[in-house]
Amino acid sequence: MGSVTQHKVPVIDFHKENLDPHSSCWISTSEHVVRALEDYGCFIVNYDEFPLELHEAIFGASQKLFDLPIQTKVLNTSDTLTHGYAGQHPIAPLYEALGIEHPTTPQGVQKFTNLLWPNGNDSFCEIALSYSKIAAKLEQTVMRMVSQSYGIEKDYEKILRSLTYLLRLIKYRKPRQNENNVGIASHTDKTFMSIIHQHQVKGLEIQTKEGEWLPIDLSSPSSFFVLVGDVCMAWTNGRIESPEHRVILPEGIEERYSLGLFSFVRDSIVRVPEELVDDEHPLQYKPFDHLKLLQFFSTKDGKVKIVSKYDLKAYCGV
Repeated sequence: MGSVTQHKVPVIDFHKENLDPHSSCWISTSEHVVRALEDYGCFIVNYDEFPLELHEAIFGASQKLFDLPIQTKVLNTSDTLTHGYAGQHPIAPLYEALGIEHPTTPQGVQKFTNLLWPNGNDSFCEIALSYSKIAAKLEQTVMRMVSQSYGIEKDYEKILRSLTYLLRLIKYRKPRQNENNVGIASHTDKTFMSIIHQHQVKGLEIQTKEGEWLPIDLSSPSSFFVLVGDVCMAWTNGRIESPEHRVILPEGIEERYSLGLFSFVRDSIVRVPEELVDDEHPLQYKPFDHLKLLQFFSTKDGKVKIVSKYDLKAYCGV
């Protein structure tokens, strides 16, 4: 099992041999994964199961999507905050995104596609569905390693049955004259887990527990960034912390494209497993509803606040 350090952010190889739960490689890989998440709240994974042709296909499809007229893109709405079209916002003027709800299902991808391409776009459907399934499988593999290491497999199975996904396709435009190069300001994700993938242009940075900002290099098409969300932080009773992260656009770029597969716990209350509460680790978070948490962090005009993991205490801290 290969594991090296790159700018202190762990890089872990996922290949066929160490993804077999019955192998000794699975156990050693799980140890690396848990250590990385406990130390940084994230890691880079080189994922052998990701076809390189899908990398180019999904970003080609993403570019065509963002080339659609703004009046078409704003049709992408959702009852859940942040799940639809986002853009033209003064807080993050360089940022634009569209969201596909339930992207691991044909119905979810088809609903999004029919909305933006009324005459159909079978190619986009196939590419988005294939990509989402692979990214979701990666997330679930990571969380099986974590839950087995902590002895909370039954609790994770319950969470898994309640998980829903959002595929967010993201574009950052080039800063205009006198605009700063902050693509999106420092924040933590209000997700269970986040899987980030990018197309060539760098810019993603995470903050360590010591306050140092580290660049994330996803230069390989098979590289993904696995990131803990605030909900997973609460569920693990703070054993794993969600890291602050931001996007700072490099000088001279024309545009930057990335993808995020985000998971949310629906139809189930998030509770800290009793196995993770003891004298050394007293209960930190009360049971809570994930979707109500999202509403808590919205403003009166329906926008999202840029918030950090410390705000989670205000919502459900003990």
